[in-house]
Amino acid sequence: MNAFDDRDDDRLDFADPGGRSALRASSRTNPRNLHCPTCGEPNRLTPKDRRLGYQCDACADRAEGMGF
Repeated sequence: MNAFDDRDDDRLDFADPGGRSALRASSRTNPRNLHCPTCGEPNRLTPKDRRLGYQCDACADRAEGMGF
């Protein structure tokens, strides 16, 4: 396996590979079942997102000045 293969495997972990979102993909073992700690909206984060200290995409966009 080369370095490119490793990066491809890492990208598969994201909900939107190649996009702006840092959120992780939901799965049977990592369901999107947790509320956002910033806005409180339900079912926005996975347990892995929570462990990484993330907020939902809408809140992250607002914090980064995207204004959506």
